[in-house]
Amino acid sequence: MIGSLEFVILAITSITAVIEPASTIVAYITLAKDLNESEKRQIVRQSISVSFWVLVFFALTGQLLFSIFNITIAAFQIAGGILLVSVAIRMLHPKGKEYSEAERENIAIVPLAFPLTAGPGTITTVILLSSQAETLLHTFLVFVGIAVGILVLYLGMRYASKISKLVSDEGLRAVNQLMAIIVLAIAIQFVINGITAAIPQILQ
Repeated sequence: MIGSLEFVILAITSITAVIEPASTIVAYITLAKDLNESEKRQIVRQSISVSFWVLVFFALTGQLLFSIFNITIAAFQIAGGILLVSVAIRMLHPKGKEYSEAERENIAIVPLAFPLTAGPGTITTVILLSSQAETLLHTFLVFVGIAVGILVLYLGMRYASKISKLVSDEGLRAVNQLMAIIVLAIAIQFVINGITAAIPQILQ
């Protein structure tokens, strides 16, 4: 049984790492550079709100999805781990993307909320964590992990202009690379946990 302290640390570190605050902040700085302060605050609030509630929704409905599609936790752990491996690889080898003026009009939703914050990797992570919750306290700690990850991103976006002056682009990229390694390690652990849980089923 995973202790509460270990579980909340796992929830906070994994969710925050997969959210990739550094890369989202860089994207936000680039896309919002021509907007005034009021517009920037509105974008931050909307993006953070949408991202938070989407992740809470999937954390709550994760077990229901297993029941509907008759998916075992072990299978989802393996599949989710493989998906997170691809997320980590993309983090290690990011590709630049240009956004048109039309896309900038709603950047709070796309790409800041989807897929940068509440993307497939983050959704998979919260569902996996919810599936591993052994008590109501653990389930609550998943929401704590979501809240902390979103809070880190909010503070980064809210004070992005100051951060951009203090930290160079190379520094932000270095943070992103470190997070990629953390995500990769978490992904491999998910796969190991899934295979370990599946072995008795396979032998039977």
